[in-house]
Amino acid sequence: MDIKEYIESGILELYVAGALSEKENQEVYDVMQQYPEVKAEVEEIEKAIRVLTKSMLPTTISSSFESIRRIISKDEGGKVVPLSKGRTNWAAYTGWAASVILAVGLFWMFNQNNELKSEVQSAEIKNAVLEKQIEETNYSLNKASELLSVLRDKNRTEVPLAGQTVDPEAYASVYIKDGENTVYIDALGLPDPPEGKVYQVWSLKLSPLTPTSIGLLEDFATDENKIFALTNVDGSEAFGITLEPAGGSPTPNLEQLYTLGAIQTP
Repeated sequence: MDIKEYIESGILELYVAGALSEKENQEVYDVMQQYPEVKAEVEEIEKAIRVLTKSMLPTTISSSFESIRRIISKDEGGKVVPLSKGRTNWAAYTGWAASVILAVGLFWMFNQNNELKSEVQSAEIKNAVLEKQIEETNYSLNKASELLSVLRDKNRTEVPLAGQTVDPEAYASVYIKDGENTVYIDALGLPDPPEGKVYQVWSLKLSPLTPTSIGLLEDFATDENKIFALTNVDGSEAFGITLEPAGGSPTPNLEQLYTLGAIQTP
């Protein structure tokens, strides 16, 4: 058996999600017992799912650029101050509950995919609509798989973004993979934006303090995973997410700053 090909086939993600038949589950279990590397991969997938659901303690911020500097940097020469790991609130019960929800969601999406294919074959008149639904389902699954891949990569950096004054319970995470300019935003901890509004993600440089938009979290309410891939800019030292009018803004509205976090320095 080609173990690398077996791991990359996607069957282990289905096994963790509970989307396989009883016979297929037994086959995967037997392979896990025979090959330690397969068992280790399953454990990594389970761990990656749990990592998706992390919450942070809120911080406070006033509506000025100078206030941001004081929150994410000390007075000692303008050095970047990493967010303390001690400030992170690992909500264990929430993490497990969200893991179950994600597993159920994956199971539902695969079942939905199969049901849609059957309907396409039996009713040609619905073909166009069903194909679109299948495409959307597969896109959602691909996004989840991409994030799992990033989470398993040892050369990635996580930047937790804590809730601010406008919503202290909000949280998000930015995942940066070394050598790539794509960043992944896990925005599960943000509330759905009101109609006519959109979340905008900002890359921040601290000296001088300069915000640069790296994109919008479009179709937020309908995105089940709340995972977004955006193109980052060089020299990012911190990230923030604000609520802006539809289409985005050239500069951030600090009164609507939902989350903020600095990249930890060695």
